[in-house]
Amino acid sequence: MRIGIPQMTPVVRKLIIACVSIWVVQFLLARMANIHLAQLFGVSAEDVIRGRIWQPVTYIFMHSTGSIFHVALNMLFLWMFGTELERVWRQRAFLRYFLVCGIGGGLAATILGLFSDERTVTIGASGAVFGLLIAYGIVFAERTILFMLIFPMKAKTMALIMFVILFFNTFGQSSDNISHIAHLGGAIAGFLYLKRAWRIGSFYRDLKWRYQRKRFKVMQSEGDDDRWVN
Repeated sequence: MRIGIPQMTPVVRKLIIACVSIWVVQFLLARMANIHLAQLFGVSAEDVIRGRIWQPVTYIFMHSTGSIFHVALNMLFLWMFGTELERVWRQRAFLRYFLVCGIGGGLAATILGLFSDERTVTIGASGAVFGLLIAYGIVFAERTILFMLIFPMKAKTMALIMFVILFFNTFGQSSDNISHIAHLGGAIAGFLYLKRAWRIGSFYRDLKWRYQRKRFKVMQSEGDDDRWVN
């Protein structure tokens, strides 16, 4: 059972410092000058189609200034699950995956926003964080963890439960002012990335290798215990 405290890793540390520092700037500008950076850097479908194409990236580092819990919870989960993944993947691969999930969540929120009559602005690293949760459940599938710090279960079970909750929150009747579609988009983007579903070349080679392996028949030649032939 996994109950230890993960040691901070370089990319996770830099991401936390960046998000917290930006949140402090957001908070001060909102309180002192009534300037809301989320209106410019949060992702909005209306703004994206008008040319603010940076928003599906920059929204990741924006958080609500109404409460510290939004940024605090995201950074807590980033630390808890991200450090283990960064150790396995190394820094560059981990950062790439984090951004893929975050951007995937931003694009999902943008696409859904195109079909909405209201202008909504999505902010936060939650899409990327949910991508990390899915990755943790895949990479450390058999590891036992404490879900909600109470219930022991396999990491893969935890990831499946979180995905099901995300799915029903996204397509159910929800009025909690949370962008569940961004969470779901980040989780799906992460899953597809790990399964190589959009790395067409690698995906094709993997399918070809699996097909050829099924056709490959190994037999032992008579009189030679060490030789293998096709």
